[in-house]
Amino acid sequence: MASMVLADGMPTVKDDSTRSRGSDVDSFTSTDNVTQINVEAAISENKNEEKPIQDNSEQEFNPHVSIIQRQLNGYVGFASLPNQWHRRCVRQGFNFNVLVLGESGSGKSTLVNTLLNRDVYPPTQKSLTGDFGVNPEPTVMINSSAVEIVENGISLQLNVIDTPGFGDFIDNTDCWQPVLTDIEGRYDQYLELEKHNPRSTIQDPRVHACIFFIQPTGHAISAMELRVMLALHEKVNIIPIIAKADTLTDDELNFTKEMILRDIQYHNIRIFFPPTYETDDPESVAENADIMSRIPFAIIASNTFVVNNEGKRVRGRRYPWGVVEVDNEEHSDFPKLREMLIRTHLEELKEQTNKLYEAYRTERLLSSGISQDHSVFREVNPSAKLEEERALHEEKLMKMEAEMKTIFSQKVQEKEDRLKQSENELRTRHREMKAALEKQKADLIDHKNRLMQAKAAAENEKSKRKFFK
Repeated sequence: MASMVLADGMPTVKDDSTRSRGSDVDSFTSTDNVTQINVEAAISENKNEEKPIQDNSEQEFNPHVSIIQRQLNGYVGFASLPNQWHRRCVRQGFNFNVLVLGESGSGKSTLVNTLLNRDVYPPTQKSLTGDFGVNPEPTVMINSSAVEIVENGISLQLNVIDTPGFGDFIDNTDCWQPVLTDIEGRYDQYLELEKHNPRSTIQDPRVHACIFFIQPTGHAISAMELRVMLALHEKVNIIPIIAKADTLTDDELNFTKEMILRDIQYHNIRIFFPPTYETDDPESVAENADIMSRIPFAIIASNTFVVNNEGKRVRGRRYPWGVVEVDNEEHSDFPKLREMLIRTHLEELKEQTNKLYEAYRTERLLSSGISQDHSVFREVNPSAKLEEERALHEEKLMKMEAEMKTIFSQKVQEKEDRLKQSENELRTRHREMKAALEKQKADLIDHKNRLMQAKAAAENEKSKRKFFK
């Protein structure tokens, strides 16, 4: 791998390797050499007979229904779509956000400089190692540094996020909380941006990968490191690495890797593994298998050039017993880490970040009282859709009929209640009037009797007067 410096001082990294996976940009080495597609040869693989569409109107919708295969009579042009995408990528470039997480002295600065083949963090700068003095403040800071790399005309905007102070205190309780808050804050920032802008125009602030440094103790992962991974594995793509692996023997290194993977599997921690697709060629499958077998990566990083036993000038470290080469896969897993991060699986890391973000976004919206109607994503055929609409219409009519019957019954009941109330009032009034008439009749009879008694008394008095005369 050779490097050169542009006119503006930006180093350009030139990779002599031409192997790439199906989704790599390396497959398009030049826009001048347009990939030639033999349309007739591609079409000849299909059968010439037409396959009729299956009539499954009464069956459940099948997204893999047979369609009519027609032979093209000439070049259409859609085979150039990858070239159009390539030109767009060259014009816009790429961005990648990586979080380096580990204790001070783990070699984070050296790894970043080695990864990018340039001094992003000079030796005099303590950005990733931290220098807090004897009495450090009990807090974890979040710093971000941006660097632009140009390789074969392709620009990569790389944002390195570091965490000075992580794990450097006597009491490291919840030391990962500022990191988790920063990751979720970037998700919230992206969520707010996509409310007002198309996703294609947004400068993605989300963390695409977290390089997690595990201390080379020669034993299992520590309790703090385990709790950090448990707190972050649902929010970010964790890539575990064993820092300063040259301090371990081969047996200790193999045992450490085995114990780390055992703890990760036991606690159901999701770390990033390179995905394998059905369309991958055998070379890509073997490449993926080799990368997966190296996880967690045993890393040796160095920006110093030394002369190895063969007299070649290489990046590495010199010890009394020999030279450790950074770019030698027999000495370090660093080449595989760099290959996975940048050359082969950068887009897969971003796609997995999208999945993690969608899960966070759904949880955040649900907690805000916003629910998603997943029925809109169902695929049904027209007849099933019509039958469903008819059933819904009948159900609606039945519901309306039941409501109308209920309302009618309520109206009838109210009318009957009013009639009964009127009847009761009339009966009461009739009784009162009858009682009044009876009383009036009794008074009249009594008055009549008194009059008759008075008349009889008057006649008796009159007869007495005539007798005495």
